[in-house]
Amino acid sequence: VQLQASGGGLVQAGSSLRLSCAASGRTSSSYGMGWFRQAPGKEREFVAAIKVINWSGGSTYVSDSVKGRFAISRDGAKNTVYLQMNSLKPEDTAVYYCAAKRTVVGSSVEASGYTYWGQGTQVTVSS
Repeated sequence: VQLQASGGGLVQAGSSLRLSCAASGRTSSSYGMGWFRQAPGKEREFVAAIKVINWSGGSTYVSDSVKGRFAISRDGAKNTVYLQMNSLKPEDTAVYYCAAKRTVVGSSVEASGYTYWGQGTQVTVSS
């Protein structure tokens, strides 16, 4: 499975961005996908995740730090997961990574549980 993340950029505080993560290659009917981010000098942190069960979108999870501002969604026909980011803040500045795993078992918030990773896309929010 290959993941291609896109949609990052430089925006002002209060703006919105939508990140995309396109998956290609062999996929399974049930899988999990997530978004993580890593700011300079900080550890990678969970942002949002979605579980897909038998090709249908299932549960979604969003970090408390972005709840109410960020949302994760998917387009099954395009094998693409999106991260809609609204009301961006300077502290949201980071490299955002999408990740995937071939199972819905286990935690969705732990980076170690994901097998496949995209290359990352930079999001910079100016004050």
